[in-house]
Amino acid sequence: MKRILISQNTPSNLTPYNTLHEKYGVDCEFFPFFKIEPLSSIEFRAQHVNLADYTAVTFSSRFAIDAYFKLAEELRFKVPETMKYFCSTELVAMYLQKHIVYRKRKIFFGAGTPESLFALIGGKHAGEKFLLTSNDSSSAALMASMFENAGIAHKAANFVKPVPQDLKGLDLHAYDMVVLYNKADVASIFASFPDFKQEALKIVSYGKGVVKALTEAGLSIELQAPTPEAPSVAKALDLYLAAHK
Repeated sequence: MKRILISQNTPSNLTPYNTLHEKYGVDCEFFPFFKIEPLSSIEFRAQHVNLADYTAVTFSSRFAIDAYFKLAEELRFKVPETMKYFCSTELVAMYLQKHIVYRKRKIFFGAGTPESLFALIGGKHAGEKFLLTSNDSSSAALMASMFENAGIAHKAANFVKPVPQDLKGLDLHAYDMVVLYNKADVASIFASFPDFKQEALKIVSYGKGVVKALTEAGLSIELQAPTPEAPSVAKALDLYLAAHK
């Protein structure tokens, strides 16, 4: 095992991957397989969602925040100062400062899980009408099911879409292993290489969402993560490489 391709932007902290190189002589390279773009107003309208119908909105990413306010402007919806914002993490919540006066708004944030975000609502905010800025992840599906089970008025809507990157400049088979995170990663591979064959390339799936896409594409999975023992990609690779010396 000499080269591993990770379908993400280069992280700010490369220390865990430098450690892998020192321990096993493996090089980890990074290249995002898709990019996130906001939906156009026409694409958004197809979901039959009226922004004015909702008194609270949930966000799990900066992309969703940008897309929400962009669409609000295009649809001539003036976001009221009474709007309540429920964000997955403090980092996501702080990003709202790009669009609103943070200290004057009702903003709440969780600890990065659907459960922690939903716990913020309790009985105090259960009477709000929630707009869930959704995506195709299992976390988004879990969030929607929690609202449904609690009988809280809500609507899930997509605000962004994945757009395949051009991978033709990448020789995937020059790598021993590739780490994929999202079904859009799989779609990007076949968008650039319609006749793609896995051959000896080992695939790591990180997250539940990509497993189904890989299976449906007829691709085999060498390693699934995260696990309790390996919550990060770097740790999962460390354990795998240690076992396959």
